[in-house]
Amino acid sequence: MRVLDIMSIDVLTVSPEDSLKMAARQMVERGVSGLPVVNAEGALVGIITEADFLEREADRSRRRLLDALMHKPDAVVEAETVGEVMSTHPVVIYPEASVTEAARIMSHHHVKRLPVVNNEGVLQGIISRGDVVTVFTRPDDVIEDEIREDIIDRVLLLKGDSLDVKVSDGVVLLRGLLPTRTDKRLLEEMVRRIDGVVRMESDVAFEVDDT
Repeated sequence: MRVLDIMSIDVLTVSPEDSLKMAARQMVERGVSGLPVVNAEGALVGIITEADFLEREADRSRRRLLDALMHKPDAVVEAETVGEVMSTHPVVIYPEASVTEAARIMSHHHVKRLPVVNNEGVLQGIISRGDVVTVFTRPDDVIEDEIREDIIDRVLLLKGDSLDVKVSDGVVLLRGLLPTRTDKRLLEEMVRRIDGVVRMESDVAFEVDDT
């Protein structure tokens, strides 16, 4: 499954010129912890998150204390627009990427969402951790049907009774005999790539080593 299959396309965005107060209000009202920032052409130029607001407040407190110590009470210049505090290099993903890749990127960068952009950097949608989790909670019978119908029957062109397929809590157990070692390798690799598969255990043998 690809990112474009599950991403949200109705994305709330802000521009760099928007006020911080307006951005904060939007985040509270929509119950989100971050907003993509786009320019007039729709290209992604940054992202603003709760962390940016927290960092701004912490920095403001530090500067106020320093200015007080230096006897400069009027020296603090407050940030007022999104563009002044947004993160300018957000982690992104492309629509054609797999959901598994999106999960890996989120985990590696410790982010809750990924803006989805095209090759020109124009925002296409957004994918969240919740979207990814939904994919990995697919029912076992749906996963089993995909293995039997899409992989065994349509791709490998094998008879369904040549293999025993069992799925329990996302763990796939394969048993049986296949014509060639290539068939076994293709089957195992394609099963690993199915959305919702947590682990695969294979006890599949082959008749001919064609490699």
